[in-house]
Amino acid sequence: MTTDTLKKISIQYFAVLREQRGCSEDILETSASTPALLYQHLQAQHAALVFPASLLRVSVNNKFCDWNTPLNSGDTVVFIPPVAGG
Repeated sequence: MTTDTLKKISIQYFAVLREQRGCSEDILETSASTPALLYQHLQAQHAALVFPASLLRVSVNNKFCDWNTPLNSGDTVVFIPPVAGG
């Protein structure tokens, strides 16, 4: 986490992450400046979030992005686990 100004971020959870977190959405005030730092913060706060970030994709405001994309207040972040098909 950085010491930047707090940002209000909406976080959506799908599939296994929704099951691990126990809800489909959070609204969080955070100083995390990137999705990577945000996910680290969430894992520290919620021990059930054990899915490794290396296996996830991340979307900010409905666009796939890099884990180091800067976050702004009002952003919506979605952490997307791999999808199994068959």
